[in-house]
Amino acid sequence: MPRRRAPLAIDQGTTSSRAILFDGDMRPSRVAQKEFTQHFPASGWVEHDPEEIWESVCATCLEAAEGQEVAAIGITNQRETTLVWDRATGAPVYNAIVWQDRRTAQTCVDLKAAGHEGMVTDRTGLLLDPYFSATKLAWILDNVDGARAKAEAGELAFGTVDTFLIWRLTDGASHVTDATNAARTMLYDIKKGAWAADICALLNIPMNMLPEVRDCASDFGVTDLMGSPVPILGVAGDQQAATIGQACFQPGMLKSTYGTGCFALLNTGDTPVASKNRLLTTIAYQLNGKPTYALEGSIFIAGAAVQWLRDGLGIIDNAAETTALADAADPEQEVILVPAFTGMGAPYWDAECRGAVFGLTRGSGPKEFARAALEAVGFQTRDLLEAMQADMGNASETVLRVDGGMAASDWAMQFLADINGATVDRPTVLETTALGAAWLAGMKAGVYPDQTGFADTWALERSFAPQMDDGTRTRRYAGWKDAVSRTLSRA
Repeated sequence: MPRRRAPLAIDQGTTSSRAILFDGDMRPSRVAQKEFTQHFPASGWVEHDPEEIWESVCATCLEAAEGQEVAAIGITNQRETTLVWDRATGAPVYNAIVWQDRRTAQTCVDLKAAGHEGMVTDRTGLLLDPYFSATKLAWILDNVDGARAKAEAGELAFGTVDTFLIWRLTDGASHVTDATNAARTMLYDIKKGAWAADICALLNIPMNMLPEVRDCASDFGVTDLMGSPVPILGVAGDQQAATIGQACFQPGMLKSTYGTGCFALLNTGDTPVASKNRLLTTIAYQLNGKPTYALEGSIFIAGAAVQWLRDGLGIIDNAAETTALADAADPEQEVILVPAFTGMGAPYWDAECRGAVFGLTRGSGPKEFARAALEAVGFQTRDLLEAMQADMGNASETVLRVDGGMAASDWAMQFLADINGATVDRPTVLETTALGAAWLAGMKAGVYPDQTGFADTWALERSFAPQMDDGTRTRRYAGWKDAVSRTLSRA
């Protein structure tokens, strides 16, 4: 049997689906990408059409793999996004409710008021927030005609995007997920490594809907999508896949991914660290049955703020324009954008607040808005890093490994280093999320090295050192904190 080349990574994101074929040296060789529609049925609601997601994944996989032999498939995906489908037909009963969606905010408020958050956090490491899958799933069961009766009869399946794609790719043969995606549902006990029956009972969710949970590198089934059988051997939620792709395998290593949102993960080893600063305790990855834990800070809006400049305000045609605009902004103006378009994530966790702009003058224009959108990412990252250092009791020098689309902006990365007073390291391979999924599959398939060998391949493209003086840094961050305090619904 001829040796196949290398893995294909499916990177199913919030605004687009991509398929990336990696070569034997673990570098991207072919990329296909397809955007899909964002649906906003009401204020704070965000949905995707599952069929459009599926079609975009099929199209990009076939394009990227055309004429190539694929060793295995690795999947990484937008997390928490919630789907329910009919086991007999595979048809979704409702649109995918996206991780950004806030429709269940009142449900979470009521559960907190009833005293349930302590139990939920103890089991899952998460806070009671509409961000996670659990209350989205309960909403579907409570609001889609006939859904609850069919679920209780065992006729419906629940999954995050990875689970739905695997179901479709295997023609319904595999109803599975991995530990990292399970850990983001708010239904999974991350210490016991099992679904939490008490949380399912609290939300009236039939446990027969839930997928089987496996390691990140495991046998998830076989697909014939590309004309011949290809095994699916790797799965990780997008932020955990980026942590893997950045080779953050040692406790204390930190990465931050800048895509639609921004997500920082700090490896805490084999011990789950309970946050005192409203961060999340989660699973970074699970290999050979052993979970490695992380502290995570989640920012809902990062690159999405740049999309807003393009699609909402129409002041740019593409994201790359923001760098030149920010560079040319009036240095005397300090416009601050608090991008709480769907609430604020860590460490604030305010589902009800909405975005605001401060410091506007008659001279404020596209340049100042572009700079404010990029600076907001740096400010929010500092919020996360300060909370992480407080939780770990560690104020030592931090080196931040960055990735994601916005990491390509030298301007944004320099401001990130400046406002945090920390070195920012950008790797040669920015496709770290897809790389993480590809490595999991390739390692399991025997075509890529083990953890140690993979970590040795990480290479630095550019390091950004802080250049801002301490006084300016302190003043600018104080301005940000003041703006946030005026934005929060609980202010």
